[in-house]
Amino acid sequence: MWDTLILNPMVNALLFIYNLLGPQLGLAGAFGLAIIIFTILIRLITLPLTVKQQQSTQRMQELQQDKRFLKLQEKHKGNRQKLQEEQMKLYRELGINPFSGCLPTLIQFPIIFGLYGAVIRALAHAPVQLLELSKHIYNSIPSTIIPLDSRFLWMDLGQPERLPLSFLSGVPFLAQGIPVLAIIVVITTYLQTKLTTPPSPGGQGAQMTQVMNVYMPLFLGYFAYSLASGLALYFLVSNLLGIAQAAVLKRMRPKGPTLAKVVSEKALPKG
Repeated sequence: MWDTLILNPMVNALLFIYNLLGPQLGLAGAFGLAIIIFTILIRLITLPLTVKQQQSTQRMQELQQDKRFLKLQEKHKGNRQKLQEEQMKLYRELGINPFSGCLPTLIQFPIIFGLYGAVIRALAHAPVQLLELSKHIYNSIPSTIIPLDSRFLWMDLGQPERLPLSFLSGVPFLAQGIPVLAIIVVITTYLQTKLTTPPSPGGQGAQMTQVMNVYMPLFLGYFAYSLASGLALYFLVSNLLGIAQAAVLKRMRPKGPTLAKVVSEKALPKG
């Protein structure tokens, strides 16, 4: 099931794009470009979810200043469980999902593991690895493109990324070079989570959001440091696109009713 739904489509999407850019157009670093284009496609597919998340984030920000929310904070400040229950009632009444900030992050996990498996298999060179790769390739992919060229800029996309610098050769932890992508991935992941997750209103949603804001940058940074640099390249491009999306959507207020209008409409007597 995993191979059919996740791994095989990713392997063949990367090979298809690589074939267009490399063997057909003759571009250098075709597999790195294939990963970048693949990342853009993933971002486009998940764009509706991103827009919905950003709209929910804006409404959560408005809620922090709403009188009803502030009254609940004051009324139940000594009873955390009751406060959480009343907050959840208010969220449901206003159509706000406090967990929406975490959902896009959770969706990344099958993409991350699937892409890692796809990159490692696509860059097969040894006979056993090539035999394993052949089990995942569709008939429409020409076998003549294999083995792939794994070079992109200074990186071997099948190996962890390091930028070699001669003056660091004597430094124990940096002798192989500086993990540039891993550092940038940590920074951009943190910026993206800050831009795309709602403020913490208290309760379980706030706790999960805080955990994601702290651990997700370190988690992806560790992956970028220790695993294939093709995966780190995906993280970096995805983060940059996510930051750009958040900036654009922040300027574009949703066409739907604002939270203040929703509250006022619900306060009106029916009929």
